[in-house]
Amino acid sequence: MVSQNCNVLFDEVIKYYHVYNEIERIAVNPYPARSFQNILYKKCWIDTAQWHMEDEVRHPDIDPVTALRWKRLIDQSNQDRTDIVERIDDYFLNQYQHITPNANARYNTESPAWAIDRLSILALKIYHMQEETLRTDISADQLLACKSKLSVLQQQRVDLCTAIDELLEDIEKGEKRMRVYRQMKMYNDPMLNPVLYSNK
Repeated sequence: MVSQNCNVLFDEVIKYYHVYNEIERIAVNPYPARSFQNILYKKCWIDTAQWHMEDEVRHPDIDPVTALRWKRLIDQSNQDRTDIVERIDDYFLNQYQHITPNANARYNTESPAWAIDRLSILALKIYHMQEETLRTDISADQLLACKSKLSVLQQQRVDLCTAIDELLEDIEKGEKRMRVYRQMKMYNDPMLNPVLYSNK
C-alpha cells in the first residue's frame, strides 16, 4: 500500500536526520533521482528541518536578528514544501492520466499529495511525542498526558493511511476525480506581493 511505503520512508528520514540533528545539513538522498521515493525523501527532510526551525524561532531569549533569519528560512522552507508537494501530485497525475472517471465520480477535499503531506507531518509528531514519553525529568501526570497524545497520533496515522489508500483506489476505479489545484502562494512572489513589488 502506498501509505505504508510512505510511513517506512518518512520514519527512515526522521531517524537519519536525528543522527546529526543539524537544521541546515544537506540531505544525502539514497534513492534514484526523479524516483517517487526520492521526492518523498526530499519532502520529509524539508518537513523535519522546518520542524526544528519552528522550535528555534520560539526560543524565549532569541534576539530579533536571529528571529528574522529563522523566519526567512521558514518562509523559504514553506515554499520548498509546497513546490515538492505539487511534484508529488504531478506523479499521481501521470500515474492516473489513462483513467476516465465515471460519470458520477466525486471530488475529494484534497489531492493525494496533500494527504501525504499530512502523513509526513504526522510521522514527525509521533517521533517527537515518543521522545517526550521517554523523558525522566517530567511529572507522572505530564508523562501520562504525553502517552495519551501519542496514542491519539498513532490512531490518526492508521486512519489517515486508510483514507489515502482508499482515495487512490477510488481514483484507479474512476470513482474519484484526480484534479490538482496549484497553491499559487503570493507572499514569496515579487510580482504578486505588494510589499515586494511596490519597493522595486
